[in-house]
Amino acid sequence: MILTIDIGNSHILFGIAEGDKTVATFRIATDQIKTSDEYTATLYSVLRTNGTVKSIEHAHSVFSGSIISSVVPPLTATMRVAAERVCGKKPLIVGSGMKTGLNIRIENSGELGADMVATAVAAIQKYGAPVIIVDMGTATKLSVLDQNASFVGGAICPGVRVSADAMSACASLLPKVTIEAPAHPIMAGTIECMQSGLVFGAAAMVDGMLVRFYEQLGYTPTVLATGGIAPSIAPYCREKLILDENLILDGLRILFEKNGR
Repeated sequence: MILTIDIGNSHILFGIAEGDKTVATFRIATDQIKTSDEYTATLYSVLRTNGTVKSIEHAHSVFSGSIISSVVPPLTATMRVAAERVCGKKPLIVGSGMKTGLNIRIENSGELGADMVATAVAAIQKYGAPVIIVDMGTATKLSVLDQNASFVGGAICPGVRVSADAMSACASLLPKVTIEAPAHPIMAGTIECMQSGLVFGAAAMVDGMLVRFYEQLGYTPTVLATGGIAPSIAPYCREKLILDENLILDGLRILFEKNGR
């Protein structure tokens, strides 16, 4: 088994990969204040609770290794220590020098986030090229891999949760709301109006960006939706999207197989 870890700005996503499949996932809130001891305890507790391991010694024997992608640099070293303690082996860190198989054609390849590398690797292997990835997390990131499977760029938009928090923080009369679709786009109550704007507005933004991408590319690629917010938004997009919630964890597994052995 392989432990796959993606450290995002809002959440840390963990996966357990066995063979060519992700067989279990769990998510915790990102907390930069937590120590490696606390993350070790949390990780071990979850793995023991779901029946994956019975003891630390058992964990050392069942895990062949771990791999981490991170967009939160202060937590990378902290999680590296936690993963090594649980798995008994030094984890791989997605970064420069790692074999990815990607042809990255952007101005500065070093600016491409580890999470975007992992999702691109998984998208190419699972769906082929050309493909567009719509990753809905703290930010909504649209990544384009062209007909030659080259990473050619994309766009970065404010995430839905960030937009919701900003509205509540900047407008005294607007409350915090959950990210869920109301019955109709036109609503009467303040909360439902906010939810309409957040969910249907985000879906319309994705649709509009995709149409512009298609026009620039001259063809219509496969489009994937992933990320923690994707299940709340993708069903309301009018363009065709394939929801793949484990895309980044599958990408980490593939990268481990390319580099870990």
